[in-house]
Amino acid sequence: MTEDHVFTLTQVERDQTRAVAEALAEVEPRLVDDRTWLDACRGMSAELPERLRRRLRAFLHDPQLDGVLLVRNLPVASTLAPTPTVYESVERAATPAAGTTALVSMQIGEVIAYRDEKSGALVQNVVPVAGREEQQSNAGSVPLELHVENAFHPHRPDMVALFCVRPDHEGGAGLRVASIRRATALLPYDVRKVLGEERFRTEVPPSFGAPGGQAPLHAILSGDFDDPDVRVDFHATHPADEQAADAMRVLRAALDTVTRAVHLRPGDLAVVDNRVALHGRTRFTPRYDGEDRWLHRTFIHLDHRKSRALRSDNGQVLS
Repeated sequence: MTEDHVFTLTQVERDQTRAVAEALAEVEPRLVDDRTWLDACRGMSAELPERLRRRLRAFLHDPQLDGVLLVRNLPVASTLAPTPTVYESVERAATPAAGTTALVSMQIGEVIAYRDEKSGALVQNVVPVAGREEQQSNAGSVPLELHVENAFHPHRPDMVALFCVRPDHEGGAGLRVASIRRATALLPYDVRKVLGEERFRTEVPPSFGAPGGQAPLHAILSGDFDDPDVRVDFHATHPADEQAADAMRVLRAALDTVTRAVHLRPGDLAVVDNRVALHGRTRFTPRYDGEDRWLHRTFIHLDHRKSRALRSDNGQVLS
């Protein structure tokens, strides 16, 4: 990842952000998923440091080659609670850390969630869970396959924000990011053509259900031929024929070539453009001692209106 994709707050900007997040945490009823709190968050996001707001706006205009922006030196509490250990862990209470994640996310777009994923919570915890180490999920600790978040969904997130509350013990867990903008130049014309055809299926998780029992065919690459959007999950996406399988193998090799690992420190927030960048995770070893890796995660839509039919009472949660 280039230096152009790293933005570091000054101490003054960090203090300003902390003040906004702490004030937001006091907004009644002090619950992240409450509409009153979210309305306050949306408005108060304009109080973030101007230089940060300008950088986020520039990233929205053009995520550049890597499709990721790393914001560093955001405030983190000096005293932290133990890392959650339960499956499907979420942040319901409006802590300053949850508020920081939500504030930056709301400055980008609208924070959204899915009713069938982590009970529709808007700020979710990414933490290792005992007994689920081998899972291809945010609860696992084995290498996580490169994927577009919720690749199966017609209204998948446009952006994914990951805020580091606490790193893993050894500091070795890397956020892997691979941009289709870098990989496209490595793909032969005929492979790009196949990837742009509806010859692939992405499994729908059981929690979401699959009408008719089978996911619809879709293309992996869409939009501009030379600067496409990408839609693939290398754990859940499957080719419909052998030529499509060959194209996926070439794509995977190209993405592996351009993959970069980002090691998040406390106070780092990575914004991944879910339209042009895939992400995953390297292996790490949890200890389940209260000090394990802990990220807050939000999903962001840039055009909230598109999913209106799926959001009851014009809320933030898609059914």
